[in-house]
Amino acid sequence: MNTEVAIANIRFKNPVMTASGTFGSGMEYSEFVDLNRLGAVVTKGVSLEPWPGNPTPRVAETYGGMLNAIGLQNPGMDTFIERDLEFLKAYDTRVIVNVCGKTIEEYVGAVERLGETSADMLEINVSCPNVKEGAIAFGQNPEALGEITREIKKKAKQPIIMKLSPNVTDIALMAKVCEDNGADAVSLINTITGMKIDVAKRKFVLANRTGGLSGPAIKPVAVRMVYQAANAVSIPVIGMGGIAMAEDALEFIMAGATAVAVGAANFTDPYTTVKVIDGIEEYMKNNNIEDVKELTGCVR
Repeated sequence: MNTEVAIANIRFKNPVMTASGTFGSGMEYSEFVDLNRLGAVVTKGVSLEPWPGNPTPRVAETYGGMLNAIGLQNPGMDTFIERDLEFLKAYDTRVIVNVCGKTIEEYVGAVERLGETSADMLEINVSCPNVKEGAIAFGQNPEALGEITREIKKKAKQPIIMKLSPNVTDIALMAKVCEDNGADAVSLINTITGMKIDVAKRKFVLANRTGGLSGPAIKPVAVRMVYQAANAVSIPVIGMGGIAMAEDALEFIMAGATAVAVGAANFTDPYTTVKVIDGIEEYMKNNNIEDVKELTGCVR
């Protein structure tokens, strides 16, 4: 029984990885999860310089999920390389570094710094606000998305995954733009913009007013978008959005995802990733599936 998958000629022992921002760099979770079991650890977003993030409160529970407006708080590249990447070297798992920035120059600078590190791949978070375009996210404008993909690919020494925003009209178009401009893979979906109001206090629950919705509530939207993206491009697709059990992960794989990422479920059950891996293996055994790739895109 083979659970290995490949993305840009990099092999993963299984298709299950963590979603950026939900697992740190694995330090805290390593007390509960054997990181060696994972296909990959995807780190929290890192920028060239430290980012303080948004004011609190910035997390709120919702029906079927959660809202977050963390604001990509991170310690900056120097600390990340010395602390997080150094920690992950001890484990037999692929490391994918999530990269963020406010301008193309910041993204490219971060990618160049990571070029000499042990990172296996880079995931580019294009949901960051493009300050030169009135704070519209790079991933919401096809021209801006194409430009940032192209410029990063020129400088990147590792394969790049473009993480797509679901807050667009045509997700297939955005995936195709990434492919046409050199992306090695796409991952989706990032969080859906949402809002919660405290009716007793008559005020916004989040200091930022809006936040990103994640969790089981967004899974049907995510599966649909992964299906559309996978049928629009020939590069690998990494699916995420509401995965809490093996059945959820298998939906994404059958919709066309080569790999999947577990996000918000890590907060409620830190063992979720390993349970999903075990569940996929059990499904394969029970259904006489010799290779997990047989399931990729099997629903047409």
